[in-house]
Amino acid sequence: MSHPVAEEHDYEPVPGLPGRLPEGERIVWQGRPESQIFARHVMKSRWLVGYFAILMVWAVVAAFYDGRSFGSIIFSVSVLGVLGAMLIGLCELYAWGVKKTTLYTITNRRIVMRIGAALSVTLNIPFSQIAAVNRTDFENGTGTLTVQLMDEQRFSWLVLWPHARPWRFAEPEPALRCIPQVEQATEALLTQLSNFSPMASANRTERPTRGDAGHPELATG
Repeated sequence: MSHPVAEEHDYEPVPGLPGRLPEGERIVWQGRPESQIFARHVMKSRWLVGYFAILMVWAVVAAFYDGRSFGSIIFSVSVLGVLGAMLIGLCELYAWGVKKTTLYTITNRRIVMRIGAALSVTLNIPFSQIAAVNRTDFENGTGTLTVQLMDEQRFSWLVLWPHARPWRFAEPEPALRCIPQVEQATEALLTQLSNFSPMASANRTERPTRGDAGHPELATG
C-alpha cells in the first residue's frame, strides 16, 4: 500500500516532485507560501514588534523614575530597538527562505510537499490517506490548507514544522501554509478528492466551522 515518505532530493525532474509523474497523473495546482504573510502569521512578526515596543516604553518609564540621564535613556531604547529589528529581520529572512525552498503540489492523486529550508525533504500524501481538509483564511486571498490524515498515517511534527497545523502536536497535520489564492487551491483539492473516490464523494459533505484564531475554516470529511 502506498504510504507517505520523506526523502532528501538533489535533483527534480519535475519542479516540486522527486520523480516524473506516473502515467495518468497530472498536476492541477502548485504554489508556495507568501513570505510576508508567513512572517506575520507563522513567525508572529507583529507580535514581536508589539513586544519590543512595550519593552521600549517600559525602559523609558523605568529610567525616568530612576532619574537616569536623557542620554542613558536614549541608549537603552536604541539597544532594544536594534535587538528587535535584528530579530524581526531574522524572521523575515527565514520566511523568505521558506518561500524559496518550498513548493506545494496537488495532483489528481496526491499532495506533494517539498519543504525544508536547511534540509530539503519531500512528503507524499496520497488521497487515500486523507481523512479531512481544513482551510484558514488570511488577508488578500491568502490562507492555509491543512490535511487531517488517517489514524494509521502520521508524520513527525518536527519533520513537518513549520508546515504543520498549529497546536496539533500529538496528531500532527500537514499544512500548505500561507498560500496565495487559497480558494483556487481549495477547489482544486476538493474536486480531485471527489473524482479520486466517487463512492466516498457521495457521502462527503462540507460544513463551515471556525478555524485557528477565529478565522473561517472549510472542513470536509
